[in-house]
Amino acid sequence: MNKKKSIKKYIKRFFIGLGIVLLFIILFLVVKYGSLLLKYKSEAEELVEAGGEEIFKSYLTSIVYDSEGNVLAELSGSRDSYYLSNNQIPYIVKRAFIVSEDRKFYEHSGVDYSGVARAILALIENEGEITQGGSTITQQLARNIFLNHEVKFERKIKEIFIAWELESRYDKNQILEFYINNIYFGNGLYGIEAAAEAYFNTSVTDLSISQMVFLCAIPNNPTLYDPTTNIENTLKRRDRILKQMFDQGEIDITLYTEAINENIVLTPGEKLINNYEETFIRYCATLELMRVDGFEFKNEFETDEEENRYKEKYSEAYDKWNSMLFTGGYRIYTTIDEKMQEILQKDIDTVLESYDETYDEGIYAFQSSATCIDNATGYVVAIVGGRSQEHEGYTLNRAYQSFRQPGSSIKPLLVYTPILERGYTQDTLVVDEKFEGGPKNATGYYIGKTNIRTAVEQSINTIAWKLFEEIGIRTGISYLKEMNFKKIVKEDYVPSVAVGGFTYGTSTYEMAAGYATIANDGVYRNPTCIRKITDSEGNIILDNGINTNNQKKIYQSNATRMMTDILKGVLTNGTGRNYNIDNAICAGKTGTTNDIRDVWFVGYSHYYTTAVWCGYDLPRTIDSEYGKNCAGLIWQSFMKEVHEGKDIIDFNPYLDAISEYPVYGEESTTEEMTTEADTSVTDIPDNLYGDNHGQISTTLPEETKEQNSEETTENKATTASGSETTDDFDPDDMEQYTTVYPDEGLYIENWN
Repeated sequence: MNKKKSIKKYIKRFFIGLGIVLLFIILFLVVKYGSLLLKYKSEAEELVEAGGEEIFKSYLTSIVYDSEGNVLAELSGSRDSYYLSNNQIPYIVKRAFIVSEDRKFYEHSGVDYSGVARAILALIENEGEITQGGSTITQQLARNIFLNHEVKFERKIKEIFIAWELESRYDKNQILEFYINNIYFGNGLYGIEAAAEAYFNTSVTDLSISQMVFLCAIPNNPTLYDPTTNIENTLKRRDRILKQMFDQGEIDITLYTEAINENIVLTPGEKLINNYEETFIRYCATLELMRVDGFEFKNEFETDEEENRYKEKYSEAYDKWNSMLFTGGYRIYTTIDEKMQEILQKDIDTVLESYDETYDEGIYAFQSSATCIDNATGYVVAIVGGRSQEHEGYTLNRAYQSFRQPGSSIKPLLVYTPILERGYTQDTLVVDEKFEGGPKNATGYYIGKTNIRTAVEQSINTIAWKLFEEIGIRTGISYLKEMNFKKIVKEDYVPSVAVGGFTYGTSTYEMAAGYATIANDGVYRNPTCIRKITDSEGNIILDNGINTNNQKKIYQSNATRMMTDILKGVLTNGTGRNYNIDNAICAGKTGTTNDIRDVWFVGYSHYYTTAVWCGYDLPRTIDSEYGKNCAGLIWQSFMKEVHEGKDIIDFNPYLDAISEYPVYGEESTTEEMTTEADTSVTDIPDNLYGDNHGQISTTLPEETKEQNSEETTENKATTASGSETTDDFDPDDMEQYTTVYPDEGLYIENWN
C-alpha cells in the first residue's frame, strides 16, 4: 500500500515539476518573443482589414514580352469572372473539401492545434523547413491570399495569426466560400467554377457528383493530380475522397457506387487553350522563380526514397510558383523572337500539310516539334510543339513535353564527342563488322575498316555501339545527365542507347540544348527563354543577362570543334546531304528509328541550333518516302529563311592532333594519323575537360556488366528498312514513345 502511495506521490511530483518547467518555458518565450508575436498579430489585423472581401476576388495580371519588348501574352487567374457565392457552390463540393482537408472546420477557431504541433515538430526535425501541413482550411486561405512569398517557421506563425483574424471577421460559410473560389486547380485556374469550365466546358452546377469530386481532388497537389497529364492519379484521389465521404455518411452506398464507377471524360474549354510559346514561357518562368527561391534541381539520386522526396518537393515548389504567374503581377521578358516563331510554325505546317489524318478528337495524327536556340547566348528563340489547327483542348507542346526515341541523332552527344576527348580523331581507323549481340546497319551490309568521319557521315551503328562500350556506358550517359536530359532511367544503362534505344527518349528542347553545347565549345548554358522578371513596380526579381549564370563545361573544346567538322560532312557527303543550305555553313545529324516511327534532324550554324522531330503521336511506321525526310526538310526550310541577309561564317577550326590507338576491332594494327587542320589555332582553353569527363573510370560494376550482357544477348538492336536516311534502330519492346510526365503535358492515349 505504501509502495502505491509512493508511486502516486512520485507521479504527482513529476507532473508538478513538468508544469513548472513548461510555465518557465512559456514565460521565457513570452519575454523573448512577446514583442515579435504582438507585431505579427498587429500585421495580421492590418492585412485582413486592408484587404476586405475584395481581396478574395482580385488578382494581379502578369505580362509577358517577346524579344523586341512587345506584349506577347497576359497571364491572369480570372477569379472575378468565375466567382461563386456560398449558395451557388454545390453542397457536394463543400463537403468533399471539408472531409478531405479539414473535418473539424466547423468546430475549430481557425487552427487545428494538434496539426500545428505535428508541423512544428517536423519543422524542428528538418531545421526550419516546412515539410508537412497541419493547416486548416482557414490557414490555407490565409497562406494562399496573404503569404505566398513567406517560407519557414516565421510564415507558419503569421499564418496562424491571420487565420485567427479571418475567423474573427467572417463566419464559417464565408471562409469556405473564399477558400473554394481561391484554391489553385492547375493550368492557371483558380476556383471550382473556372476548373469546371476548363476541364469539362460547363458550370460546376451541371456536373455529376463524380465529376465534382474529381475536380476537388486536384488542389491538394495540382501537379501530381493535373488531369491533363496525370488523370490516373486524379481518379485515384477522387476515389479516396468518395470513400471518405461514404465513411463519414456524406453519401449513401448507391451514390458512392454510382460515382466511383463513372468514367471521367474531359471536354476541355477555352481556358485550357494556349499557344506553344506561351506554354513554354510559363514552364521556364516557373523554373526560374523556383531557382530564385532557392530550389535545388537534381537528376541523380542514391535511393528511390531520396528521389520520391525530391519529386514531392519539386511538385510543391512548381505548384506554388506556377500559380504565382497568374496572380503575382510579374513582368516577364523573354527571348522569343516572334518572327522566327512564325517562320518555324509555317515551315512545319507547310511540310506536313499533305498529312490530313486526325484522331477522334480532331488532332492531327502526324505531328512535328522543333526548338531553335541562339548560339550567341544559349537562349531559346523559337519553339513549336505541333501543327497549327483550330482545336478545343489542352495545348500539348511536344517540343518539351513529349519524349521520343532519338535514333542516331544522339550519337554525337554520348559517343563521338566523348571519344574525341580521348585521343581519337576523325581519321582514327575503326572496323565496321557484324558481331554477336550487336546492332545491324540500316543498309544491311558492313564496309570493314573505315574512319570515324565516315562512321558518322554514314551513321554506322556497329561502330557507335563498340565505341560507346569503349568509353563506358555510365561515362557516356553521364554527359547527357550533366546536360539535364530528364528521362534517363536505370534501364538505359545498356549498349543499345548508343544508337538511340532509350526507355523513354528525349525532346527537341533537350536535343537542341545538347547540340548547342557542341556549337559553344563544349559549354552548356541554361536553355531557357526567360531573360528577366520584375515585379509590377519594376523591381528586378531575376536577370539572366547573357545567360552565363548556370553554364558549365561539358566537353573538351577541341573535341567539339572536331565533332563540328565531322558533322559538316554529314550535310555534304552523308545521310543529311539532301538538307544542306547554300546561305550558311552548317553541321548536323539525321536520326531515324527502327520501323521508321520517329525521324529527326538536329543541326547548327554559327548563329543557330535547331532540332526537329516528326512522327505520329501514337507511334507507328511512317510509310511514305516524303514522311521519312520531313524533319530534314523542315530544318532546311527554316534555317535557310532565318539566315537570309546574314554573313556566311564558318566554325572555329580545331587543333592538330596525333593518335596512336589500335584500329578498333583489329588487335594487332596500330595507325598514326594527323588531322588536316589549321595549326595556327591558339584559343583552346587550358581546361579541356569539363566536370571530370574523360577522367571517370570506364569499369562498370559487376551487376551492370551482367545486365548489359543480358541486353546484348537479347539483341535489342534490329535492322531498319533501308532508305537513304534510315540510319537507326528502335528496340522492338519499347513502346513508350509519346510518354509525358507530371507537369509536362498529357497522356495522349488518355485524352479521348
